[in-house]
Amino acid sequence: MSNVNESLINITTEQRFQGTEERVLFSTVTALPCCMFLFINATMLRSLRSKAVFRQTCRYILLFNLLFADTIQMVLSQLLHILAACRISLTYPMCGSLTSLANLMTVISPLTLVIMSLERFVAVCYPLRHGSITSMRNTTAAISAIWTLSSLHMLTQNLLLIEYPFYQLQSLQMVDFCSMFAMLLGSGSDYYDKAFTTLLFVTAGMAVICTYIGVIIAARSASADKALAQKARNTVLLHVVQLGLSVSATIFIPIIIAIGRVVTRLNFVRILNLLYFFFLLLPRCLSSFIYGIRDQTIRPVLLNHLCCHCNAKPN
Repeated sequence: MSNVNESLINITTEQRFQGTEERVLFSTVTALPCCMFLFINATMLRSLRSKAVFRQTCRYILLFNLLFADTIQMVLSQLLHILAACRISLTYPMCGSLTSLANLMTVISPLTLVIMSLERFVAVCYPLRHGSITSMRNTTAAISAIWTLSSLHMLTQNLLLIEYPFYQLQSLQMVDFCSMFAMLLGSGSDYYDKAFTTLLFVTAGMAVICTYIGVIIAARSASADKALAQKARNTVLLHVVQLGLSVSATIFIPIIIAIGRVVTRLNFVRILNLLYFFFLLLPRCLSSFIYGIRDQTIRPVLLNHLCCHCNAKPN
């Protein structure tokens, strides 16, 4: 863990040698796409609340939950990125509050993808029972379980910070910029974070892959709806890709540490901005693109809202 904190401190130290113009340029390059992605995600969230079919159908309710978590995570990531680019350090309590919320959303996304994959599996393999299994009551229970597990994870991380001797610090002001990894202050927090993250993504990955295999097997059955099975297989495959992109965010720090050992510090800061865009920012907007383009029910509503109701029928 000391290597992670040292690397983060090196990033902050190197930013002092980065010119103001260059920092403004990189901040703008990441901020503009982020604003565009946030607009699309916000429009998608609005679309999913605009019609009764979206508010009462299991898959769309789960999609809203996934998009909400990804959007909050995107906002927090961009906020922390701007604070680092502007050389603004936070206090430990303020940073802890932001990272706790980010950790909560980070866990919600893969768990929601698992439930969404299971919903597609049920639709293909148990079509007659799909309506009863994916009822509003069961969907609400599944989302409640996701948020409860994520909240327990966040609470455990905060409790593990108690072992850190904050009373020995001269000030609660952080010496480096705020990040989720900067708040893994004790060995217990570091070990717990690695164990939980590994267990979460291994379990989620196995669950999504098993549902994909189940859908493929069901698609070969003579009694299966071939068109529905094909569509469900593609959807679950996209969930596998989404889960893989979520994993990429967890390996972000090891990657930048490895790069930091072989390039100069100034180039390292430049590469860091690019990695931030591809590993942390871009994966958070893919759900809107995937469902906004593929889903025939969502597409016209989303396009209508994106065009500011230009295509809406007059009253």
